[in-house]
Amino acid sequence: MSAHATPVAVELVAVALALGLALVHLYGRRLRVLDHLPRSRWLSVAGGVSVAYVFVHVLPEIGRASTHVGPEPFGLAFLEHHVYLVALVGFLAYYGVERAAKRSTRDPDADAGGGLRVFWMHVLAFALYNLLVGYLLLHREESGLASLVLFGVAMALHFLVNDWALRQHHGDAYHARGRWVLAAAVLFGLGVGFAVPIGRQALAVLFAFLAGGVILNVIKEEVPEERESRFSAFALGAAGYTAVLLLV
Repeated sequence: MSAHATPVAVELVAVALALGLALVHLYGRRLRVLDHLPRSRWLSVAGGVSVAYVFVHVLPEIGRASTHVGPEPFGLAFLEHHVYLVALVGFLAYYGVERAAKRSTRDPDADAGGGLRVFWMHVLAFALYNLLVGYLLLHREESGLASLVLFGVAMALHFLVNDWALRQHHGDAYHARGRWVLAAAVLFGLGVGFAVPIGRQALAVLFAFLAGGVILNVIKEEVPEERESRFSAFALGAAGYTAVLLLV
């Protein structure tokens, strides 16, 4: 993979990856191999890849970015110095969304309106998530084609995990409306990326928030006993992608 790809080539690849990520949500349910228990080994591999990307690539990257702090408006300097707190905020935010969604499912007294509110809260939370991913296709601490492809592949596999979880939780409502919102959010994020570049330190803040969300969303799918997850597949995915990240 060329280290000297032109900016136009990188942008074209970013557009292709954004379209691919949107298609994961639109057509992910056609991968029937994912829909069974024990949990599909492919979902566990995808979860391992996502976590490896966060721990081996994203966290070191935001750590490096936080050391290059300049004057920033709106109090961003504090966040830039504490990017790991931002990652914690991302983790807690998505944990709170998941808890609310699960409570609504278990509550026998929940009305249809309450269930609809939780559905849209869930979908909009992941729309923000996807918007960040779309934006970061164009803006990362480490630029270049190799970094872009590694990010895109990791997020595509992570989107498979998220899409499967949302389909399991919301069923037909997600298929009819939610998947379209999430697919559009990736493309909208890419469009914002073309129109609104931001500074290096602010990028670290966005990456940190996304990292916290990725960790939570993978763990919540792999750890619960009822998922019957496959640790060997998860570890294989994590180890394999770690090797790729270290070698590229």
